[in-house]
Amino acid sequence: MANHAQSIDTAVQRRIRRWPAGRVFVPADLLGLGSRTAVGLALMRHARAGLIRRLARGLYVRPRRDAQLGLLTPPADDIARALAGRDATRLQPSGAYAANLIGLSDQVPLQVVFLTDGPTRRVIVGRQRITLKRTTPRNMATAGRTSGTVIQALRWLGRRHVDDTAVAILRQRLSRDDRQQLLRDLRYAPAWIGAILRRVAAGKG
Repeated sequence: MANHAQSIDTAVQRRIRRWPAGRVFVPADLLGLGSRTAVGLALMRHARAGLIRRLARGLYVRPRRDAQLGLLTPPADDIARALAGRDATRLQPSGAYAANLIGLSDQVPLQVVFLTDGPTRRVIVGRQRITLKRTTPRNMATAGRTSGTVIQALRWLGRRHVDDTAVAILRQRLSRDDRQQLLRDLRYAPAWIGAILRRVAAGKG
């Protein structure tokens, strides 16, 4: 029995060492190496040994360090992808996080929300709360495209807060292809956002 546990420990260790520093993962990513219980026990031992770092319950990272900043916290996107799992391929940044990504807000939110067609999940990593929120097929239709992030950012800002400056920022940040994609995705946006997308797409360059 001890030899079996040791062999699973070794297999888990080898797999993790092949991953790059900063890789975020969940126990399910290693279940091919042993039972859920055996993999969980191996992860506990490797966390105590410092090979991996436990971010939250059922969420781990292979540590990455910076010479000046020390131990680095993984980006919210990496955490969300690990939470979504291998079968949930679609995530859409939403709210203040979407606005920050697209350059419409300088605020780096402590609560990061991703829309998903998978189950709703929440995790707290350090001071940051990351939520995967199940939503409608319409909201997920533009997932993985810049247009989806733009639409969600504008929803968060609200009609009264989208001015000429915001339109100019989007024109500057988006490529010609991105702006053309806005026009193709007009049908997924509310009418008032659609009008803004047309203005952005009309930009030169």
